[in-house]
Amino acid sequence: MSGNTDDGDDRTGEGRTDGDVRRGGGLTTGEVARRLGVAPTTVRTWDRRYGLGPDAHTGGRHRRWTAADVARLERMCALTATGLPPAEAARMARDGTPPPATPVRRAPAPRPPARDRSRAGSGLRLGDARQECRGIARAALRLDATALEELLLAAIAEHGLVAAWSEVIMPTLQAVGRKWESSGERYVEVEHFLSWHVSGALRRSAPPVAADRPGATTVLACVPGESHTLPLEALAAALAGHGLPVRMFGGALPVESLVAAVRRTGPAVVGLWAQSRTTASRPLAQHVAAMEWGVRGARRRPVVLTLGPGWAGQGASGLPRPAGLAEAVAVVRSVVAG
Repeated sequence: MSGNTDDGDDRTGEGRTDGDVRRGGGLTTGEVARRLGVAPTTVRTWDRRYGLGPDAHTGGRHRRWTAADVARLERMCALTATGLPPAEAARMARDGTPPPATPVRRAPAPRPPARDRSRAGSGLRLGDARQECRGIARAALRLDATALEELLLAAIAEHGLVAAWSEVIMPTLQAVGRKWESSGERYVEVEHFLSWHVSGALRRSAPPVAADRPGATTVLACVPGESHTLPLEALAAALAGHGLPVRMFGGALPVESLVAAVRRTGPAVVGLWAQSRTTASRPLAQHVAAMEWGVRGARRRPVVLTLGPGWAGQGASGLPRPAGLAEAVAVVRSVVAG
């Protein structure tokens, strides 16, 4: 983050509502940038180049943005997302000119009111999510790599990896997925773009891989036919944060390869991710749970975690099925400590 004085202390505005903006002194440049899903330097550039700065300044060197100022920048974001040149979009944002008509490909849903806070500014329903979700969603929709990376890393640094994943990243990924499913082939590039940057942020935020310790290793793999690796990447990063050794094998690991990996590493825990019920295999999970290694009289078996929505209703009796990332981390730590 830039050290310019117009940012003030960005942390003081966490969780502010529009009412807070009106009653208080307004938002700092950094807070506005997070809300819009752009870099603070972008907000300053729009101010300097296009005259989209605050209508009024408070005393001292700090600048504060009112609700009206933020609404004008939101129009700027929406207009540039349609492909308008920034200068033209800025003129329309200042004048309050409505966006140009675009060809209608299908009957559109009713346009929400301008103050509908359940949307990210372009039709993504995020409900009562953290403000960071809206900023990340906007950056993903604009395919803005710089802003997206900055926002993801900032969320992880501020909330911790587990909370950032559960309360910021996952709600945004789910909103983009719902938008893709309801829009035919549109927005596929947004989902891929967001997923790739989330993967990078998880790796950059995790500490170095912990050294092996007997009886402490966790093996993580997607079941055969399953390629959704992001939840396992989040679990691997969270476990690394607790100093626990992890062996990550990623998507669609063949059965024979999974069995070989378990035999070679002798893990305390094996986490098997299944996104779909069509890929979840109760016989496979039970087979891995029955595997043994070690000297006679001191044989060991792994604790198998059935992870992901695909295991719902599979009836893998006796195998833990953590409900989320925090619970999965707690189960692994308990097994290793025991």
